[in-house]
Amino acid sequence: MKPSSLNVLVIDENRIRASVIEDGLRDAGYVQVTIIADMNGLARKITEIDPDVIVIDLENPNRDMLESMFQISRAVKRPIAMFVDKSDEASIEAAVDAGVSAYIVDGLKQERVRPILKMAISRFNAFSRLSRELEEARGELENRKLIDRAKAVLMRTRGLSEEEAYALLRRTAMGQNRKIVEIAQSLITAASLLDPGAEV
Repeated sequence: MKPSSLNVLVIDENRIRASVIEDGLRDAGYVQVTIIADMNGLARKITEIDPDVIVIDLENPNRDMLESMFQISRAVKRPIAMFVDKSDEASIEAAVDAGVSAYIVDGLKQERVRPILKMAISRFNAFSRLSRELEEARGELENRKLIDRAKAVLMRTRGLSEEEAYALLRRTAMGQNRKIVEIAQSLITAASLLDPGAEV
């Protein structure tokens, strides 16, 4: 994405510093820049603005302020570059756990804005892709378990082999234009209703 097409939100309580950041972003080619200096109702404001990337600049963040920012970063699912003047190991770990894409100690330097935002966006996209792949793998594993349970029901109740049970599930799914996992779930539900004591 070109910088000019990105909607950047800057969160900084210090209005003077925020305007310096805004100038740096504009010089780097980011034309859609919004600044929030008032932290009240921050989550609502972020939702209304719906930014592509968020820059948070905290001069001397205390634990509560950092935790509040980390909660926001977990909720908004956007690339976040957080700049702090001072930090400790626990804060850095908390930032990573919260999904902050770039956590920069030693403040914000104008000439570093563009490469840091590009890196934050790239890291966010990579992390999102990994999360999606993990969810898909978990879903496939759950589906496989359901199908195995349904095969076990057919093998026990109809005296079929594992291959025959799977073939029956597959034929039924094709005949009803449904997914095998949907047929498996229906079979497991029906079996538990018909024979509550049976292991399904």
